[in-house]
Amino acid sequence: MLYKLVIAADFAIALKGPNTNPTRERGDLPNRPIPRSRVGLVLVMCGALCNAMPAAAEPMIKLQVSGQWREGRPLIWSNDQVMLVQRDGQLLDFAPGTAANYSAVAGGFRSYSAAELRAQLSQEFGQGYEVGGSGHYVVVYPAGQREQWATRFEDLYRSFTHYFKARGWTPQEPQFPLVAIVFPRQADFQQHAREAGIRASNGLLGYYSPTTNRVLLFDATAGRTNADWTLNAETIIHEAAHQTAFNTGLHSRYGQSPRWVVEGLGTMFEAPGVWNSLRHPQLVDRINTGRLSGFRQYLSRRSKNALAELISSDRRFQTDVDGAYAEAWALSFFLSETEPRKYLQYLLKTSALKPFQAYRAPERLKDFTDIFGSNLPLLDARFLRFTREL
Repeated sequence: MLYKLVIAADFAIALKGPNTNPTRERGDLPNRPIPRSRVGLVLVMCGALCNAMPAAAEPMIKLQVSGQWREGRPLIWSNDQVMLVQRDGQLLDFAPGTAANYSAVAGGFRSYSAAELRAQLSQEFGQGYEVGGSGHYVVVYPAGQREQWATRFEDLYRSFTHYFKARGWTPQEPQFPLVAIVFPRQADFQQHAREAGIRASNGLLGYYSPTTNRVLLFDATAGRTNADWTLNAETIIHEAAHQTAFNTGLHSRYGQSPRWVVEGLGTMFEAPGVWNSLRHPQLVDRINTGRLSGFRQYLSRRSKNALAELISSDRRFQTDVDGAYAEAWALSFFLSETEPRKYLQYLLKTSALKPFQAYRAPERLKDFTDIFGSNLPLLDARFLRFTREL
């Protein structure tokens, strides 16, 4: 059975295969593809590694895939598919028959250090870009600009984790350095997005990809030193919130996180009172006024079963994108403000979904009602009253 992450237009791409260009390494053995009769050896090795490693360690294998050397930890393996998480955090999906020269790596899995990753990114993007780092972040940005991008991303990371620490949650430390790519122009960003399989419309300002574990955007100020930097702020905040949530344990990169949960959290952090509560402590500062306006416009076409539909399916994000985003924000904000402990409990429940397994409507609805109660009409009435009073 083939597994893939669900496509989500602005924060994820499907797992269709490698989309990176890591440095080639030289191997001592010739590059020989594995015949179908030997595919089982790859699967046996993956299984044996995972069973033999101590509980605290994670196995790592080294192999050639389509002629390029790769290192990573096996996540799933079958006769048709192997999926690795690589040392830079990117996911690699390949057919066993395309692999060769595989071996176990002593000591188990370890991610690249920030220094190793900076060196790789410098080689990947080359002239015209510089690479800087601050705290958890490694950021590629246009050459000649001051090294301010990494600090901005790191500040948002701290704000995000502070928001949930104040609600009783201790975030996990990211396993990998967090990577953000800032392109100098929208055209450069769009070209890179298209090459990655993203539909790069003029309205696409940035995205986070669970496949590569990277945030990608462009500098809306075009490098002008006298420009208002906040032109970039909303895109950075939204996508950095996605990236932080997927790397600190609030969302699972390998589970089918409900779309409304992911986008509701991202849009909630667009408000200054959420991502910078120290400077904006009032309730009004936590309201995303643009999303609230969109939700009120959406009410005229909202169905009676809208709450259950949003909770149990991602379908509305294909049929009514504006309405889905607006209600995802409104519901997330309502739950966070009125039921903060239950909201956190629900986030952690959905983050613990089994990797690469479908999350079907009955399960989604049950997980929600187990925490917030089964009387959805009553909850919906409270929800609508709350939004009317904002």
